Amino acid sequence: MDTLDLLLHPVRLRIVYALSGGRVRSTADLCASLPEVPKTTLYRHVGLLADGGVLEVVGEQRVRGAVERRYRLRRDRAMIDAEAGASMSLDDHRHGFAAAMAALHAEFNAYLDRPGADPYADLVGYRQGILWLSQDELTEMIGEFRAVVAARTHNRPEPGRSPRLMSLIQFPIDESPHPTTDHQTTTAPEPDPQ
Repeated sequence: MDTLDLLLHPVRLRIVYALSGGRVRSTADLCASLPEVPKTTLYRHVGLLADGGVLEVVGEQRVRGAVERRYRLRRDRAMIDAEAGASMSLDDHRHGFAAAMAALHAEFNAYLDRPGADPYADLVGYRQGILWLSQDELTEMIGEFRAVVAARTHNRPEPGRSPRLMSLIQFPIDESPHPTTDHQTTTAPEPDPQ
């Protein structure tokens, strides 16, 4: 299974989320974190991620006669690199977006189902808005977002920290205006700054 097929699945994305931040977990721990996912389904997807090199076994112990493995996420394998991203077809993007939205929806419902969930106190946000940006402005803004996130990606679990699922989705909503030669000749010239 290639990286795209392996990672672009809602349950496997949720397993990746559950193991982020350097956490080590057993399949029993993952079952407790994702109680709405049937155990057999979760075990199958953990196996696929381990076979695909996204998860690595960091320990084993006997529990009631069975071997329980503890897994850690291999961050270098838990992402779609630039080359794979550039090779994605439109259908791959549709599939990937649907998987990401399904995982996000499941995670949000799991949060709301927890005792004491308080979206206002927890600063939950899901706003959307329109920004008018040139390609250069968009590239600059993406770089700024990456810098902000990169400054915190190596945070590890510790008292006072809780994992936060962050999603940034952006895409053009209208066809981009591409000026034509005719259009350029019919528009008024820019005022002279002098």
